Amino acid sequence: MSEPTSDEMPAPGADPKDYVQDGAVLLGISRQGRDLVPEAIELRLANRHGLITGATGTGKTVTLQVLAEGFSAAGVPVFAADIKGDLSGLAAKGRRHPKLVERAEEIGLAGYGNAAFPVAFWDVLAERGHPVRATMDGMGPVLLSRLLDLTEPQEGVLNIAFRWAADERADGDARMHIKDLKDLRAVIDEIGQRAGELRSKYGNIAPQTVGVIQRRLLVLEQQGAEKFFGEPALDIADLMKVTPDGQGVINILAAEKLMETPKLYSTFLLWMLSELFDKLPEIGDPEKPKLVFLFDEAHLLFNDAPKAVLEQIERVTRLIRSKGVGVYYVTQSPADVPDRVSAQLGNRIQHALRAFTPREQAAIRAAAETFRPNPALDTARVIQELRVGEALVSVLHDKGQPSMVQRMLIRPPMSRVGPLSEEEREGVLAADEANRAKYRETVDAISASERLAERSTMIGQVKEQVRRMEDGVRRFGGLFRGKT
Repeated sequence: MSEPTSDEMPAPGADPKDYVQDGAVLLGISRQGRDLVPEAIELRLANRHGLITGATGTGKTVTLQVLAEGFSAAGVPVFAADIKGDLSGLAAKGRRHPKLVERAEEIGLAGYGNAAFPVAFWDVLAERGHPVRATMDGMGPVLLSRLLDLTEPQEGVLNIAFRWAADERADGDARMHIKDLKDLRAVIDEIGQRAGELRSKYGNIAPQTVGVIQRRLLVLEQQGAEKFFGEPALDIADLMKVTPDGQGVINILAAEKLMETPKLYSTFLLWMLSELFDKLPEIGDPEKPKLVFLFDEAHLLFNDAPKAVLEQIERVTRLIRSKGVGVYYVTQSPADVPDRVSAQLGNRIQHALRAFTPREQAAIRAAAETFRPNPALDTARVIQELRVGEALVSVLHDKGQPSMVQRMLIRPPMSRVGPLSEEEREGVLAADEANRAKYRETVDAISASERLAERSTMIGQVKEQVRRMEDGVRRFGGLFRGKT
């Protein structure tokens, strides 16, 4: 569907909550015989995750928009990565585009109208949204190794760097935290210079490996990651807000430029999932999710991922549902998602796939086999016949079993189909005063790089010796009472 033109009349207003009834979010309409049957995701099963697939240009972005609208209307906050910029239109009321009106009439949607939704914009590169930051300590060596594309021996040295800093904190230097790129560079340099001294405790630290890690960190900095690592770190509670009138805020990550560094994009989103998993309490199966996470271009998460990262993805996907978080992976083919992860994704929407080669035909047959069969549909054939905005759907119902696959027309979105203008985006950002005040300015507190620089001075060395002596007295002075 194309972007509405400016001379079209505004559509009448409507209440987004009309599309949330009896604990279910309307997706669209299927035709079963002569009947038009609503297809919906049950909110109590929405944390059982989902998979949205289809070739480029088949309507996945509009489906994401409809999902985000529905969850928001149900009072569920949403986090979505905006690859093309189109999802920003969620913040604006749509217009009466003929194709949208035609779709509403085709599926018998009475009283179709339009509405804007509450949106917060975020940006890892701090250009088109509130800055999103994480500390190096918070991300940890496993994800950083993936981001830096390190070999196993190089990852070992990175682990030593984090372990050394943790031991320094345990020994009394409470500020020896690795928060940003300059901290990690300083710690890597420190352990490299003291490799001989540290070998017996931590293992070999090869100078060549230190040099490789420093070069990779320089490349990462040139890609803009210095804006991501630091403080204040993102508070996940700020992704889980609900407006006073009960709508979930839709958090949109500006990812157009971030996609130029796909490893930073995928590693950031995996870090965010891990943060949610680590920090949210267990709540079992709630009446509706606490947050829905829409992960576009999900294949980037799995491409060339080492075994440890794949195991982390599988574990987080499997267990995070009990924290009330639903994760919906969006990609072109179901084959992009490893079987152990795919097995956790209960709600499925399949847009059209095209098959021009034997391999692509095999992929379509495999995609068809992931659905519960419907005697009335040749699923493999229908996948190739689907129009733009049409999809096969199977959702969980009753006690969590998948419904029979149905051919569905996605309902038209209520918000704008297409991006906001820069002026409109700036207006939304300016109105988001709480996030603007909290995240606008970087905080550069004393951490590892400053502590190591201080130690390198003569005064600093004396202070360090005094600190260690005082720490020793504090710990063991009682054993020598009367002799000190």
